[in-house]
Amino acid sequence: MARDTRDMTTTMMRAVSQDRLGGPDVLRVVELERPVPGPGEVLIRVRAAGLNPTDWVHRQAPGFLAKLPLVLGWDVSGVVEAVGLGVVLHEVGDEVFGMLPYPGGHGSCAEYVTAPARALVRKPAGLDHVEAGAVPLAALTAYQALVDTAAVQAGQRVLIHAAAGGVGHFAVQIARSLGASVIGTASAPKHDMLRQLGADELIDYRDQDFEQAVSDVDVVIDAIGGDYTTRSLRALRPGGVLVSLALGNTAPMAEEVARLGVRHRLMLVEADQTGMLAVGALVRAGELRPVIQAAFPLEDAAKAHEIGETNRVAGKLVLTV
Repeated sequence: MARDTRDMTTTMMRAVSQDRLGGPDVLRVVELERPVPGPGEVLIRVRAAGLNPTDWVHRQAPGFLAKLPLVLGWDVSGVVEAVGLGVVLHEVGDEVFGMLPYPGGHGSCAEYVTAPARALVRKPAGLDHVEAGAVPLAALTAYQALVDTAAVQAGQRVLIHAAAGGVGHFAVQIARSLGASVIGTASAPKHDMLRQLGADELIDYRDQDFEQAVSDVDVVIDAIGGDYTTRSLRALRPGGVLVSLALGNTAPMAEEVARLGVRHRLMLVEADQTGMLAVGALVRAGELRPVIQAAFPLEDAAKAHEIGETNRVAGKLVLTV
């Protein structure tokens, strides 16, 4: 098969950019200078970039990122096109996937992006690039919440809110792989999917208050925040832990936590080679797989954002390059 020679004839690339904050309509495909990898970095020819709620949050509000114009995207799967000084982990031609450093390392919604070499690992052969591009940020968030933060053990009961979402559907699978009993909140049409992923018990949040349906759980993973924080604390057993992921919508609850004898941890995902290696091992073992609702070309990034911010996506949305 003939190789696409675009990269050999131009130093430019296409990227989804915005020069102002706002709705999906601010996104447009532009031509930008292709980045050059610095010491310890690699240049990735992007094949797919997963989208996450943080993308639409930062598209419309400054968040952690104040500089415009802006190319969003933290998930990436692609091929190493060039390596910077001192890189020994990857070589040109390697298929890799990973999460760019969060929050400042964004830019994967483009034909090329640079990344620290150690933010990336080899793509599992069992995943194509679209599948691999859906994994990193959401799966790392779930892994760091369950393993690094909550230290989930076999036999424990884990309640996962928004279980059918990007982070949630990975958390169901990772908790299951740890030997935990998994309870998920999700709308009824998504229950069959979650049972297939390993959920033991499911609660339709539209018909039932979860804190009335379940109690004495060891761990709660919450990507929603708001009143879910106080309600989740009441579902924990003494000594249990609530891991909050929606930092912009979650208030610390020190007095309530102390009164109930539980723990509350607010967690922000980090680029993590060890975590990515663990995620890749779970994929290879058949214990973790992404659910992809839809994939879109770069030109349809605005449409993907419109769908994503309805908060009704099952699994992940992905941009293909």
